[in-house]
Order: sequence, then C-alpha cells, then structure tokens
Amino acid sequence: MQNIPSVDLRDFLSDDPKRKQKFVNEIGSAFEEIGFVALKGHFLNDQLVEELYGEIRNFFALPLETKHGYEIPGIGGQRGYVSFGKEHAKGRKEGDLKEFWHFGQYVEKDSKYASEYPDNVEVKELPRFNIVGKEAYQMLEKTGIYVLRALALHLGLNEFYFDKYAKEGNSILRPIHYPPITTEPENAIRAAAHGDINLITLLMGAQGRGLQVQNHDGEWIDAIAEPDELVINVGDMLSRHTNNKLKSTIHQVVNPPRELWGTSRYSVPFFMHPVSDMKLDCLENCIDAENPKKFEAITAGEYLYERLVDLGLIKK
Repeated sequence: MQNIPSVDLRDFLSDDPKRKQKFVNEIGSAFEEIGFVALKGHFLNDQLVEELYGEIRNFFALPLETKHGYEIPGIGGQRGYVSFGKEHAKGRKEGDLKEFWHFGQYVEKDSKYASEYPDNVEVKELPRFNIVGKEAYQMLEKTGIYVLRALALHLGLNEFYFDKYAKEGNSILRPIHYPPITTEPENAIRAAAHGDINLITLLMGAQGRGLQVQNHDGEWIDAIAEPDELVINVGDMLSRHTNNKLKSTIHQVVNPPRELWGTSRYSVPFFMHPVSDMKLDCLENCIDAENPKKFEAITAGEYLYERLVDLGLIKK
C-alpha cells in the first residue's frame, strides 16, 4: 500500500442504503487496518479553505512580539498562540519545529461545559481571523460527527452514539506553521512520531510529501491527499474505547529535502475530542476471548490531562 484509502462522505449522506453501507464498510476496514483515510465530500468549501489559509499566513507573519502577546499562561496551550519548539512528542526532549494557534469549542453560556472551556483569543490585528477560524471549526466538527456516526454503525452501536459526546466536545482547531529550516536541525523534525490524543483527527493541508504513517509492518508510508480531501485518522481515545479494534496509528511530519528548507509548510488539523466526562471504558462488544480488555477505565478529561503533561504543555 503506497498511500491511504480514499472514501467519499457523500456516499454516507446519500439516501441509498447500499452507498451508505459501502462508506461504513470502507472507513471501518481502513481504520481497523491502518487507521487513516483520505475523505472527499466534506463540508469545507474551496472559498473557506482559501480564506482560512490566507488568515493563517497573515497571523504567522506578524512580528514575534505581537504573537507572544497571544500566548496565554496557565491553560496548557489550549487557546491562542503556542510558540516555536514548545511542544514535543511523548518521550522526546527535542521540541517540534513548529508554532501553532488553537481555536477551541464554542458553547452557549448556559452549557454545563461553559465554565470548563477557556475563551477563544481574539486577534486584534486581523479582523477576519477569528470569524473564518470559527466557520472552519464548525464545518470540520460537522464533518467529524458524520464520520463518527459511520464508525458507530461499524462498531454495532446506535448510529448517534457519539453525538452526545462530540457535539460540545473539547475539540481543538490547530493551524500550524512549520517555518523555513535555516540550520541543520539537531535530532528534531517538524513533528516527531506520535499518536493523537483524541477520538479522530481531521487534517487539512496534507497535499505534497511530509506527513508519513507507520503501517503494521513498521514501514513509513507517505500520506498524500488530493486538494479536495481531508486526511482523517483514529486517535488514542477512540482506539482505547474500542479496545484497539480501531487503530490509532503512529505518524510524523518529516523535514523536507534540503532544497526545500527555505519554504514554510502550513497544515490545519482538527482534533475532535469528546466532552471531559465521557468514560473511555472499553466497549463490551469490542472485548472477546481473542481480544481481552486492554485498558482500565478513565474519563476523557483525565486522559487529556495526562497527555498534555507528556507533551510538555502542562508542567506538573
């Protein structure tokens, strides 16, 4: 397999039960076998994508002192700006060669989760930045909810099983800037090998080489999407909840060839998290004699805290 399977969400959204089941089968088997797919037919239109990338480039081009003004202490990097090299993969000391921004969940004031989520940070210099970011967040969240519905059916659950966990979930939209590489990196790459924390990740900007996925034989495969596709992968929370039936796959973003060191790379992952009180216990129908229970019970909030400590974003 040189690349990752491609699926079309319009099959799932169609009124044809056979097309809907085809999508469930395709994404289910892909997530059991390699944990990644490329997805067409999502809810982001070309104009929104173009405008979002324009706003992201404008933000990361701001002076460093301006960006540092949006780095909010005490919240583990969950909103606003996170500066270059601050995050590292679990088990590594070297910081990744990237800077990024976080948009978080938008909930009504009377939501039970309103006090749990920090406010989103407004960028004064760019009047469209937050408007466009919110729209992209909501379209990716909408896409993700349909993907989770397909996975629920694949797992033998009610189609809407994940809705109550995902709709006000602690999801994060993370525009990332990998700046030009100016000196030989010492044991550091743009994003070291890691698994994602969350339920699923929806990634914009996987065109061209850079993102690599590790298959079950330990080989690194280039995950290259078409311009109209998102790359979607299983996170550790969903893998844990399904007792590893759905695979959270190790992936990385490698440095480009030396002749491309002078170029920036931008990508925009949407990390789809559940609400913090979701129990990540192994689903009963994912446990049998051949697949005994592999994980102890934990809530999504507890698991997230542990992982943010591992990443260096929260100091114990």
